[in-house]
Amino acid sequence: DKAANKLHDFECACNSDMSVKKTDGPATCDKDECTTNPCAMGQTCNDPVKTVGSIGDYTCECTNGVKATGSAATCETDECAAMPAPCGSGQSCNDPDKASNKLHDFVCTCDSDMSIKKTDGPATCDKDECASNPCAMGQTCNDPVKTLASIGDYTCECTNGVKATGAAAVCETDECAAMPSPCGMDQTCTDPDKASNKLHDFECACNSDMSIKKTDGPATCDKDECTSNPCAMGQTCNDPVKTLVSIGDYTCECTNGVKTTGAAAVCETDECAAMPSPCGMDQTCTDPDKASNKLHDFECACNSDMSIKKTDGPATC
Repeated sequence: DKAANKLHDFECACNSDMSVKKTDGPATCDKDECTTNPCAMGQTCNDPVKTVGSIGDYTCECTNGVKATGSAATCETDECAAMPAPCGSGQSCNDPDKASNKLHDFVCTCDSDMSIKKTDGPATCDKDECASNPCAMGQTCNDPVKTLASIGDYTCECTNGVKATGAAAVCETDECAAMPSPCGMDQTCTDPDKASNKLHDFECACNSDMSIKKTDGPATCDKDECTSNPCAMGQTCNDPVKTLVSIGDYTCECTNGVKTTGAAAVCETDECAAMPSPCGMDQTCTDPDKASNKLHDFECACNSDMSIKKTDGPATC
């Protein structure tokens, strides 16, 4: 309105936006740089000072908080490319969502089982080594730590408590091979069940009678020597210790109490053969029952009258 000669009526318009004007002074020429979407998808744009004089001060902010000023932000690199690998050995790493610029979204997957996964750290990859039956028959398998990092820590345990780690246990040797033999003399030793890894299962059988056996120690091998009738007729046989180690300990006992060990007893001699004669002079001595091994059964008969007799001493003739 120059014609009206008014002062202070001039008008300032922003070149960036001619609709933005101010009378009697410079206009505030706001320019929101975010309206042109300068940031990448998923990033937040902020233009703190929206003026022509502050071009390039906008920021692009990622969801993880990383910011860049005046351009789209580079929020993330491939986390799986880090050295050493964030998942460790025996696992595969995958960073599935790089476009969204997220951090800590990488996934670790077990090579042994691709269904076992964990985000932002190594997975716990269970591997039960006992599943492959590494122990011998009859042994108990235990895998205390079922992870890939603990391969070979399984144990095989025998029924007798002997254990081996990382391999089948060797629980027993042939107990009969011990020197001296655990069965002793005159017995046969057999270890019948080595496969089951049991100890103290060896068997001792008497050579004199293989039906007589004992487990885990010498058998009591009875041998009654009297069964072979080693004594003379009329003698009593007694075998006090009926074992193989006591051969020859039997006794033969006469009816008069005389005993012999290891042989038939010689219980009596002819009492009439004694010198001097037990009947004296002018008498005949007779020992009628030597076979019965009786003592004091001799008989004295008077030569003058043979009907006059006395047992165990001279007759009164």
